Amino acid sequence: MELRPLGPTGTFVSELCLGTMTFGAETDADEAFRICDAYREAGGTFVDTADVYSAGASEEILGRWLEQRGARDDVVLATKVNFPVGADRGPNHRGLSRPNVHRAVRASLARLGVDDVDLLQVHAWDPLTPIDETLEALDELVRAGHVAYVGISNHAGWQLATTLERARAQGLAVPVSLQAHYNLLGRELEWELTPLCEHEGLGLLPWSPLAGGWLTGKYRRAEQPTGATRLGEDPQRGIEAWDKRNTERTWQVIEVLLAVADELGASPAQVALRWVTDRPTVSSTVLGARTVDQLADNLGAAQLTLPEDARARLDEASAVPAPDYPYGFLAELDAARRGGTGLG
Repeated sequence: MELRPLGPTGTFVSELCLGTMTFGAETDADEAFRICDAYREAGGTFVDTADVYSAGASEEILGRWLEQRGARDDVVLATKVNFPVGADRGPNHRGLSRPNVHRAVRASLARLGVDDVDLLQVHAWDPLTPIDETLEALDELVRAGHVAYVGISNHAGWQLATTLERARAQGLAVPVSLQAHYNLLGRELEWELTPLCEHEGLGLLPWSPLAGGWLTGKYRRAEQPTGATRLGEDPQRGIEAWDKRNTERTWQVIEVLLAVADELGASPAQVALRWVTDRPTVSSTVLGARTVDQLADNLGAAQLTLPEDARARLDEASAVPAPDYPYGFLAELDAARRGGTGLG
């Protein structure tokens, strides 16, 4: 498995990251251990969790695996903070205030059974806490040795830009990565967030790279999924809900995906993962397998090469035209400026 720098840092991560959101929910501890073992044996080095996953159970299971396998030094370990964990204990046990950030990280370290994590990610923007307060709390954790790097997740372009600017202006720990929703069906981050990551040198960590199962080829037109699948259990679940994705564009993208997979002798999931992993600024793509078999298929993406013609067909089928303003308008101005100065 290819190793890549985590954004602008000197730390390297495997191009496929093991996401553990299913641990303690869809995936029990025994299967989670098998998944972690298989990932490590395949050369995976980057594991992502969050305090809120399964109300802390994901971190606990991962912590037991790290201890029993003696794997802490072999893993780049990432977690997240923001949302309330377990029973709602009120406004001071959620969000990104200084007390809650410190409280949440102490709890995560205890569940994980470690002294530090390599990447602490802000799980989403907190509209109620001043960004300077959050950044100071994160910097304190870095200086105390509990956190190596700070990352961002689920932010709009202006929120991420503001965070970077305030951190630099105050000499605080500057975020090195962005974990964001990104796949063949969800490319809207390319309007703002991808250019920002390129400009700032941040590593992009795509989550939901298979669009909640849509890009595995298991769904069919006019057949709402049932049974033990994410959408079968909850058709309205999240950003990949059936009613949101059951569109003509989705089926056109899937048609091209299936054709490319057939031509390459690969699974649709492998093709979709390869496509997103090869996008600009991506450091590592976050996998979310429920079972060892799913993981094994997903890891096959590391051995796959997409021919340029196949990549171009996927790009064209999945393209989402940007709104005319400001994106189209600014693109025209940029093209005119470059043409007028001989820049090409």
